Amino acid sequence: MDTIPRERFFEVDAFRGIAILLMVTYHFFFDLDFLGIHEFNMHSGILLVTGRSAAILFIFLVGVSLTLSYSKASLSGKDKKAILIHNLKRGAGIFGWGLVITVVTATFLERGTIYFGILHLIGVSIILAYPFLRYRKLNLVLGLFFLSAHIFMDSAYADIPWLLWLGIKPHGFYTLDYFPLVPWFGLVLLGIFAGNSLYPDYRRSFRMCNCGENAVVRVLGYLGKRSLLIYLVHQPVIVGILFLFISI
Repeated sequence: MDTIPRERFFEVDAFRGIAILLMVTYHFFFDLDFLGIHEFNMHSGILLVTGRSAAILFIFLVGVSLTLSYSKASLSGKDKKAILIHNLKRGAGIFGWGLVITVVTATFLERGTIYFGILHLIGVSIILAYPFLRYRKLNLVLGLFFLSAHIFMDSAYADIPWLLWLGIKPHGFYTLDYFPLVPWFGLVLLGIFAGNSLYPDYRRSFRMCNCGENAVVRVLGYLGKRSLLIYLVHQPVIVGILFLFISI
């Protein structure tokens, strides 16, 4: 008898699709400002809210998705070693794409190289989160601890760059994208708490509308399922379009 769950939870994909739209919108205005086409204040107001909302939603859903993947693999009969190896490969792959972004930004930008951006964070988090995937309340406590630790870490500086991943920066550090483990891994842990609370044993613990076939939800879900690809290509596409606009 086939016990492997086949259902995808459309609301998770749809929320990830919303995060994609917020991210693309934010980066469009960021590129307009960065390229000097039109000046925007990216550090306050609606644009700051848009960018932060995209990041928060993305990272939180990483935790939720990890619990769904873990539950699905466990119900299908995979042992813990196979699940661990899968997470190691997945995390290393996403971290590898983060390293590609590091190389590209170091090559083409005068300053602002991305050393530990959101893909670096997600890749490392997928690996580090494995021991916590079975737990619920523990992730709530640890998640709040990581978020609270940011109060102290935000003012922590060191004259070496090797602690950037943790949240300790050199003086004068500048980057275009920075998501250290403190506090952002805490958001992943809160996502794990939410995933294990809302989808125990790969089942909804709450009532949900039967709106998976709604046109808007389907479009959002389509975007959400392809979030990594869209993340990797959207900036070159936006910059290319803007340069084309400038040259006309």
